[in-house]
Amino acid sequence: MMKSHYDFVVVGSGAAGAAAAWRLCQKGYRVVCLERGKNLFPENYPSTKTNWELKKRGEFSPIASSRRLDSDYPVDDSESPIAVCNYNAVGGSTILYSAHFPRFRPRDFKIHSEDGLYEDWPISYEDLKPYFELNESEMSVSGLVGDPMYPDIENLLPPVPMGNTGETIAKAFNQKGWHWWPSYGAISTRSVKGRDACINLGPCNTGCPQGAKSSVDITYLARAKRLGLTVLTECAVDSVIVEGDRAKGVIYFDKTGARHELIAENVVLAASAIGTPRILLNSKDETEKSIANSSGLIGKNLMIHPLGYVEGVFDETLDTDIGPQGCLIYSLEHYRSENKDFNLGYMMHVLRGTGPIETATSALSRRKLRFGQALEEDFFKFYKKQIAISIICDDLPQESNCVELSDVNDRFGTPGVKIKYEVSENTLRMMKDGMANAREILSLAGANKTYAYGPVRNTGWHIMGTCKMGNDPNNSVVNAIGESHDVKRLFVIDSSCFVTGSCVNPANTIQSLALYLTDKIINCYG
Repeated sequence: MMKSHYDFVVVGSGAAGAAAAWRLCQKGYRVVCLERGKNLFPENYPSTKTNWELKKRGEFSPIASSRRLDSDYPVDDSESPIAVCNYNAVGGSTILYSAHFPRFRPRDFKIHSEDGLYEDWPISYEDLKPYFELNESEMSVSGLVGDPMYPDIENLLPPVPMGNTGETIAKAFNQKGWHWWPSYGAISTRSVKGRDACINLGPCNTGCPQGAKSSVDITYLARAKRLGLTVLTECAVDSVIVEGDRAKGVIYFDKTGARHELIAENVVLAASAIGTPRILLNSKDETEKSIANSSGLIGKNLMIHPLGYVEGVFDETLDTDIGPQGCLIYSLEHYRSENKDFNLGYMMHVLRGTGPIETATSALSRRKLRFGQALEEDFFKFYKKQIAISIICDDLPQESNCVELSDVNDRFGTPGVKIKYEVSENTLRMMKDGMANAREILSLAGANKTYAYGPVRNTGWHIMGTCKMGNDPNNSVVNAIGESHDVKRLFVIDSSCFVTGSCVNPANTIQSLALYLTDKIINCYG
């Protein structure tokens, strides 16, 4: 059993863990980051190969339950209509994310005060504002200043070009008089901080070999390593070591299966809102009960952002294959929907079209693709002629939606997870409203046909809420600085501690919160 000593051990090298590790190293602490996945190399990303769409369905698939790499732990999402999407590698899920990068809005942190629903966060937008600004600088965020939904965003790289696809759909929003804006993207649209500019290749969700997409392996982690960060790859954390009421380190397995004990003054969990509760539930005290769980809420209140999908097919060829698929334009016109039969609201997120194989298989599933002499004609009725609008729904927490340990172990003998999730009636009504509005927009834009369905299964990217933050130890897992109410020096800084989930992509908020909490931890214990 090997022992080491650090000021901080950070578990997880994704969006939150990388940001926290950088901040700690910047302040001069001895930090080690444990990552169960491998270190990846851009030259091996699928988008450097002609078979990139096939690789997207294999080792670079975001679907945790079917990917089954050595770096994965078992995820059973059979009791959820939405599959968990994540990735275990240095950089975490930012390797495969679309880099759509809005902020949560001020009202998202106080939905009880503003909307009479659920609970307020113990922190505010104003608390996070300087950290949003710091994060957007470090992640090289592009966009257009002046969005009325975000009047305080002032420093951005130029926006990703909209092309004729964006112009086509934007005109339809204008006809309705609805809000729309070019997407904020964690994408370098010009050379900055030693990274090349985006070349609008397109398949960003399989990794960016250009280095323009701000995955944290080439942003926060690269800078943290220069400041002394130690990153241990292919090291799967099994549990947290606790002595008395204090965290002392972690137990992990290396790639050979050897068990190690790593000692640290502070333990920071950033393994995602699936991985973090998994580690905590598997960490036992002297009575064999899970640590840090006096509230009984570890794993509860899972939020996923159920997504509806509407696709419009156009007669004319568009430039839907040029540019980042997930960074085109978005609308918060229905962020709060008055006089509706549902609470809260949704974001309309406009996407570029799919690749050729996905286009073909989609047309085939709709019985719109004939084999033989008609194949080419049918294919080109769809390829480069599709615009999609996803309806990202705000997702009120429910304790019954949860992450539990399963009976299936990973290759080291640590239990996997079982996901139990049900889409609420409120969300289904919200989604129906959003899909109807999306169909109208696409028709106004000139689509000759629209297809709508939801909730879409393979869209569980936005996992939040399973180690809720709060001031009351009876009603939350961690306090307002991310520290366990029960175990000193044990911190959760990822999306697990979200109280509510907004209706916008959470990556920017995840990282900004991690930076904020890290500074609070330093102020308290540094």
